[in-house]
Amino acid sequence: MASRWNLSWRDRPPEEAALFNPAFCGELIARATKDYEQIRSAAFPLPLGFVVLPLVLHPPTLAALPGRANTTMATWSANNEALLAELPERTLRLRPISREALLFLTQHRALTVDDQGLRTGEKPIRLSAKVEVTTPAVDEIRRAASLLGRWFASQGARPQIHQTTVQILQTMGVAP
Repeated sequence: MASRWNLSWRDRPPEEAALFNPAFCGELIARATKDYEQIRSAAFPLPLGFVVLPLVLHPPTLAALPGRANTTMATWSANNEALLAELPERTLRLRPISREALLFLTQHRALTVDDQGLRTGEKPIRLSAKVEVTTPAVDEIRRAASLLGRWFASQGARPQIHQTTVQILQTMGVAP
């Protein structure tokens, strides 16, 4: 049985093709990566790249994300258990979209992937450029993706990035 994600772009429902296109989804992952790198001076852990889209493209979760990166993950997770109960399934369902976005970014050299994780590439997306055509909802999604990078970077001690990544995923109910 063919997956809906194996359909050509012209055969996908227009709403899904617009929301899940690799350039837009890649931009969201690139925003999280850039903000994480600025704070940690380290690569954005690859597993965290796969939870960006399920967190920012799900309207109830997007609305519940904290307004500041200094919010503790444990407190936020405890207050949002119902939303996080669905996160592992959303992460699995969106894995092909995340993978496609990462492939797009690496092919265009906007991001690189190494054994440490994701890094801004030699041709990064210009994230500070003002987009001419946008909506408040899309602007909120972009802001939230950047926030996730800063939020993930502010969790745990610097030398234990791998351990911190596992803790973030476990706190959110996603198996590393």
